[in-house]
Amino acid sequence: MADKKEKPDKVEQAAKAEQTVKSDQAAKAKREGKARQAQQKQAAEEAKAAAAAPLPPEPKLPARLRVRFDNEIAPALMRELKIDNKMRVPRLQKITINMALQEARDNVKILDSALEELKVIAGQKPVLTRARKAISNFKLRQGMPIGVMVTLRREKMWEFFDRLVNISLPRVRDFRGVSDKAFDGRGNYSLGLKEHTIFPELNLDKVEKVKGLTISITTTARSDFEGLTLLRALGMPMRGAAEREADAAKAAAAVAAHAAAKAAVAAATPPPAEGA
Repeated sequence: MADKKEKPDKVEQAAKAEQTVKSDQAAKAKREGKARQAQQKQAAEEAKAAAAAPLPPEPKLPARLRVRFDNEIAPALMRELKIDNKMRVPRLQKITINMALQEARDNVKILDSALEELKVIAGQKPVLTRARKAISNFKLRQGMPIGVMVTLRREKMWEFFDRLVNISLPRVRDFRGVSDKAFDGRGNYSLGLKEHTIFPELNLDKVEKVKGLTISITTTARSDFEGLTLLRALGMPMRGAAEREADAAKAAAAVAAHAAAKAAVAAATPPPAEGA
């Protein structure tokens, strides 16, 4: 009888043990499933946050002209100007681009297009310029917006000067160089352009009106001669005395030819009759 009682107890214990193992396995599988779901949810949130986060800024490359200035142009200027201290070498300090618009007195909306176009040209957001005082003859009130301007420094300054000298100025019609007489006495140079469409960055289909602008180049030069030497070394195409004399000679020759032709016509024309 004892053996018969022991057998059912062993069967029940084995069944209970098997049931316990199954329940433990089910609980373990459930915990693992929850852990996987939590990991997947966390990974999805991290991926979403990474996609929404702004991209890290790209490493800035130095301007090509600035690298060339430091390696080649500055030593050449030291030899040419007989400068011993490297910090004394004249260099670019800032470039100011100013666009004055007389039409802004009657149509303020033209300033919006000027802001966008100057932003594309300079690669930096410009600011509005306003009248400092009221002038009744010009229909100006104090504080009225009359133009836009932007000041470039460091890498953007070097990049703009490089594009201006090598790409934009050669696109000017009948370009023969810029004048070397536009210095202010302290080595700073100003350049006026009648058409801002010479800059290839602009989309000409969206330009409503051709505008003029003034480019002021501020340098650390102590004299106009140093400023002229610096700009020529940087590639600015200057018109020298020889070019001005050639232009004056051509103008004088044209005037002389016109006078000779007028005299020839007068000599070929017969005098009027006395009784006429």
